Amino acid sequence: MGRKRRTSSNRKPTRSVRRPNLTGTVRLTEGGGTVETAEGSFRLSGRALREVMNGDIVAVSVQRRAEGGKRAVVESVLERAHAGIVGTFSLAGPLGCVRPLDTRVRADFFVLPSDGSPMRCGVKEGDVVSARIVSYPTRLESGTVTIERRLGGADASDLGIRSIMARYDLEDGYPEPVVRAAEALALDVEGALQDPLRRDVRGRFALTIDPVDARDFDDAICVAKTAHGGFTLSVHIADVSHYVMWDDPIDLEARRRATSVYLADRVLPMLPERLSNDLCSLRPGEDRLAMTVDMVLDANGALKEASIYPSVMRSRVRLSYDEAQALLDGVSGTAAEWVARAAEEGVDLVELLHCADELARLRTRVRERRGAVDFDTVEVHALLDEDGEPSALTVRKRTAATGLVEEAMLLANECVAAWLARRDLVAAYRVHEQPSPDHLHAAATILVELGIIDRVQALAIAAGEQAAMRAALADAEGTPASELVNALLLRAMQRAVYRSQNMGHYALGAQAYCHFTSPIRRYPDLIVHRVLKFALARERLGAKEAHTRACALTGTGASSFSSMAPQLCRACSERERVADAAARASQKVEVARFYANRLGERFAGTVSWVDALGAFVRIDETQAEGLIHMRDLGDEWFDLDERTLTLTGSATGRRIRPGDRVIVEIRATDELRGHLDLALVETRAALHW
Repeated sequence: MGRKRRTSSNRKPTRSVRRPNLTGTVRLTEGGGTVETAEGSFRLSGRALREVMNGDIVAVSVQRRAEGGKRAVVESVLERAHAGIVGTFSLAGPLGCVRPLDTRVRADFFVLPSDGSPMRCGVKEGDVVSARIVSYPTRLESGTVTIERRLGGADASDLGIRSIMARYDLEDGYPEPVVRAAEALALDVEGALQDPLRRDVRGRFALTIDPVDARDFDDAICVAKTAHGGFTLSVHIADVSHYVMWDDPIDLEARRRATSVYLADRVLPMLPERLSNDLCSLRPGEDRLAMTVDMVLDANGALKEASIYPSVMRSRVRLSYDEAQALLDGVSGTAAEWVARAAEEGVDLVELLHCADELARLRTRVRERRGAVDFDTVEVHALLDEDGEPSALTVRKRTAATGLVEEAMLLANECVAAWLARRDLVAAYRVHEQPSPDHLHAAATILVELGIIDRVQALAIAAGEQAAMRAALADAEGTPASELVNALLLRAMQRAVYRSQNMGHYALGAQAYCHFTSPIRRYPDLIVHRVLKFALARERLGAKEAHTRACALTGTGASSFSSMAPQLCRACSERERVADAAARASQKVEVARFYANRLGERFAGTVSWVDALGAFVRIDETQAEGLIHMRDLGDEWFDLDERTLTLTGSATGRRIRPGDRVIVEIRATDELRGHLDLALVETRAALHW
């Protein structure tokens, strides 16, 4: 049966001590829930899970339990995070029932007999629907909904993705006024060059390197060696703020979305296609408006000076990451057309890439010396065929080609953030605070218990020493412990957020950091561009000219950016969280679809994590992750030791923990929820760290 055993016969009665109400945000998982408050994160009591949804703002009291630990009791829901649900419709006598696809939601919702929405929307038994919540569940009553639209039957090929879009309130397409405003925009290079701040750098050799399927090219680089062995690096970023004015229809829609969302089968862009894939995209051979950062570095990769300004530029070459990597690896015949075009302008494209790669490696060492910590996570992506069916699963890995672009963007972001911070400007900084010592201690304790690190290393990690974390990650690289070490330390980190004031970036070891390099797809980057332009105008053209430009850049009065900066930064952080969750959920849907026709097949894999749900297994063949539920671990009860991440069979003493090699069978898939359920066939000898 393989369930976690509950021993309640001799349990002491709970003695609760209520503390004054706290306000917090609900965070639910399939295994339970917590509430994040100013005084810490507390586990929610089981009875509260039925009446709250992820993201709800609640008032709670904290109870200290007699057996140890604290639990939060929901006293009231102050603000609901969700106005609707997506679920499967069925009949329950005279009522309609909508069972949420989001398995974190513990309650079904009902459609009252007097509500004609099922008939009006043509809904049948088993259909997936989007429903608006009329009343929320309480401890005494079920919630009610009214159906807004039918998403489709269970056989629709993209139903899983459409369900995710509805679940996360994501939209495809734009309101007509926004589309009309975007279509009315045009490129006027000569007019733009009338601005005394803008420079013409079209004579420089710039190139873009992006994923093979990218359509919005928002960055380009120029790199060269200096006579003294140092480097010059220019990063050109699409000048979205030239087209999108503060508070105009496009801006308000972009502000509401805050970010592009990259789902498994589609992109939901922050900006209309006229901007994202045309006017602002740095396509090769076409003049484009940009914001440029020119940097001079010494032979060790240390920054010596930087300047920032609006520009007109022209990209010469467009490479995919694979093409760039092949050129670095010396594969003959790669991107022959682009190599030839570069040669016509007297540029050796391969030599240029090696120069950029050399600089990237130097910059990596610079960041490491100042304390940066890089985490390596496994991200599985589905490759879809022409019919939208998942044909293969792939893992995107870091390469020299991705690294040289990443390091250039990191440095440009740092230069801009430092420029803003020196002037104490209100902007959208990317802030990553130091992790909680308690969280680091918990992660280090598990790593010690598993024998991955020693106690000296654990003490250093618990103290927040980045060098100790880097050492643990480096020692684990290429071993079965690598994924676990990365996961544990990453979970101990705070989540990076946007703030209106600079507070530094712990993981990057940067005193100031912001996002500047992707204004096509991130609203905070667009904010940074606007603040930069306003400050540049004030410094170089005077206060009067800056005031004239303020309306289009940052607004004035109560509706200006400076007046609403904290709220905007919070909203951007939350929308980023939603976009990331939706992207991950969409990939899980495609993973489930990929394995839907392989039920009963067996695969080798490695246990990647264990918790109250069971054991998660990373399948060797595709790196996809599935779950062995407690009930499918075997014919005995299993107890979970959270301190050592170990599941132990009560009858045999058999242990299952991260790093164990297993043979699993595909037991079931749920394409709508993105679940891949496995059954344990065989446990091989545990791998020793």
